[in-house]
Amino acid sequence: MHETAQARVPAQKQRKVLRHSVRGQVLDALRAALVDGELVPGEIYSGPALGERFGVSATPVREAMQQLAAEGAVECLPNRGFRVLSRTPRELAELAEVRALLEVPVMLRLARTVAPAAWEALRPAAAATAAAATAGDLPGYAEADRAFHRAVLLLAGNGQLVQVAEELHRRAQWPLPGAPRVRRADLVADAAEHSALLEALIAGNLAVVESLAREHFAGA
Repeated sequence: MHETAQARVPAQKQRKVLRHSVRGQVLDALRAALVDGELVPGEIYSGPALGERFGVSATPVREAMQQLAAEGAVECLPNRGFRVLSRTPRELAELAEVRALLEVPVMLRLARTVAPAAWEALRPAAAATAAAATAGDLPGYAEADRAFHRAVLLLAGNGQLVQVAEELHRRAQWPLPGAPRVRRADLVADAAEHSALLEALIAGNLAVVESLAREHFAGA
């Protein structure tokens, strides 16, 4: 049985938050800790313990954890705290498949209709993923990765599409229990796929866009 625990994380990795917009900052910090593997699947964390870790009261922690519960990252345990839910390889494969079914047709439609100048404007987003990958910053890469895909889908002009796709993407970024930390080389390779995909979109090469996009989601 897992014990209620503070995250067993080196002091230098503890994320402190400021007092303004506390709940949002705590939520961001918890999401980063999930992606980075600092919050361990199957382990139970109490609101007060996490509040002490972040230097805030337990209230914004509980509010943020309620949001994570709604997203399927944790489950609430009355009078105990919050358990980080475990994922399976099958679940991640299913998420990748759904994302491909959703995003690839949109990318192909946009490749036919969006002007090259609009795609050129996405170069900074692709560069941000490369920078985070080179730094080996896994939480930073996760955020930059979502930002790049969000920027692509925003060109479709469908807010509901962007919201659903980002929720699926976020769920796909939580690591498997006991999985080794993602290697910097893997992040760099994934970031390179963004740049290659963007070049194909600028060129309007539909065959290459489809091939790269499907490979990208398969790798995810």
